Amino acid sequence: MNSVRIYWVAFSTILIKEVRRFTRIWAQTLLPPAITMALYFVIFGNLIGSRIGEMGGFNYMQFIMPGLIMMSVITNSYSNVTSSFFSSKFQKSIEEMLVAPVPSWVILTGFVLGGVARGLLVGLIVTIMALFFTDLTVHNLFLTITVVFLTAVLFATGGFINALFARSFDDVTIIPTFILTPLTYLGGVFYSIQLLPEFWQGLSLFNPVLYMVNTFRFGILGVSDINAWAALAAICVFIVLLFGLALWLLERGRGLRQ
Repeated sequence: MNSVRIYWVAFSTILIKEVRRFTRIWAQTLLPPAITMALYFVIFGNLIGSRIGEMGGFNYMQFIMPGLIMMSVITNSYSNVTSSFFSSKFQKSIEEMLVAPVPSWVILTGFVLGGVARGLLVGLIVTIMALFFTDLTVHNLFLTITVVFLTAVLFATGGFINALFARSFDDVTIIPTFILTPLTYLGGVFYSIQLLPEFWQGLSLFNPVLYMVNTFRFGILGVSDINAWAALAAICVFIVLLFGLALWLLERGRGLRQ
């Protein structure tokens, strides 16, 4: 019972530290994503969307709204853990956690949920902002909440792995710039893959972001290019695999003992 209390104190301390970290500098962590998404709504939704017309039975603004919300959740949950954990490595403060009588999964869970908190908070801000541009309807509330939470967990865990392997601040930005951003933009945020030629439709199915965006879009609008429930199951499998990999790397001190 005493060990459970110790674990809880350690976990809550890490989580509170992570939340305070990004809320303390909210002008850098919460405001820029909101402004960026507002520009997307204005440029793509109002200016370009009026010429595109309907997509999937909805006006273009409604169609891209779920994708923009999910994009903000993905990028912020990922970047929060990457920057925070790498900063702990760089400042050598992570060594204090490693020598403490706390298992690795407690440390990992604390950092991951810190990233989830930022991702969900930014997603909520973008959702509120979207209400100024279009009507929000929810087709399946359970699926909507579940997929956005699981997606935040998945990319926060991915950000943790990135931070483990990173040896410099440049390494922290490589994955988001050259992998995460292209996958997000090509993940069906701004279009339906049904508009693509058959070859590119098949190629798009290898993009994991496509499944998250479409599952979230199905939860809100009820339309999707893929089977939403199968995609949700796939997300759960990827979480288990990535979390297990991150835990294995952390326990072996990958990128920490140099």
